[in-house]
Amino acid sequence: MTEPVILASRSASRRAMLEAAGVVFESMPADIDERALERSLEGRTAPAIAQELAKAKASAIVENHPGRIVLGSDSLVTVDGRRFDKPVSREHAGEHLRFFSGRTMLLHSAAALCRESKVVWSTVATAELKVRRLTEEFIADYLDQEWPAVAGCVGVFRIEGRGVQLFESMEGDQFTVLGMPLLEVLAALRDIGALPE
Repeated sequence: MTEPVILASRSASRRAMLEAAGVVFESMPADIDERALERSLEGRTAPAIAQELAKAKASAIVENHPGRIVLGSDSLVTVDGRRFDKPVSREHAGEHLRFFSGRTMLLHSAAALCRESKVVWSTVATAELKVRRLTEEFIADYLDQEWPAVAGCVGVFRIEGRGVQLFESMEGDQFTVLGMPLLEVLAALRDIGALPE
């Protein structure tokens, strides 16, 4: 039997997805400077940046765990061509929500698998989420209920909770919206022998 996959992430939603799917794994968050890496990739598309971040997270962990399979994942949000990072304060989160109001959010979720210091697989998937018009009253009430839980969420929402109220429609895989293209990850794990066929 192979050793558990290492998830190079502290994301509760990614852990929950893998647990629900029956993947045996351990979580070991990668310590990388995501903002510095993003700056070095300036000019690349948001999906490409998300994919490079996923690869970097997996690569950072695999160096010290020879023979193990490491899964890195990352999500980026763009709205009207502008890339958004996780909010740094409640006020910042409110600014994001005001900008998102009435616009279409593109959520790019990437994943990568590393083994023996090599990226052996990677992918990125995109979901389109149409944000409804948000009133100041709604934004204030929403943040009263959801802050600081959404501080670690790039789109300032948890779709499995109150965050679903931000949207009027969605196109894309539910797992992509949750932060990782799970079906593709499971297929890749089977392909490399980490899960039974």
